[in-house]
Amino acid sequence: MKSGIHPNYGPAVIRCVCGNVIETKSTKREITVEICSACHPLFTGRQKLVDTAGRIDKFQKKYGGRVARQTTSGQAGRSKKKR
Repeated sequence: MKSGIHPNYGPAVIRCVCGNVIETKSTKREITVEICSACHPLFTGRQKLVDTAGRIDKFQKKYGGRVARQTTSGQAGRSKKKR
C-alpha cells in the first residue's frame, strides 16, 4: 500500500437514536443512525406503524368507503371500452 493516500482506520462508535451504542472500526470516529438492529422491526419482531403526516386519515377522508364498496360489488378491475 502506498503511504499517505489512505484514510486512518481506527476505533469508532455508532450511536442509534434509541440509545444503543455499538463499537466498531471505521474511517469516521462517530456515526449516528436512526435505526439499528436493536430497534428495527425485522430483528425485534415488533411491528411499528408509522403514520407520517396522517396519510391514513387523509386517505379515509378522501375516499371514505368508496374503495371497499367497489370491490364487494364486483365492479373493481372492469373497465368500459368503447369500440
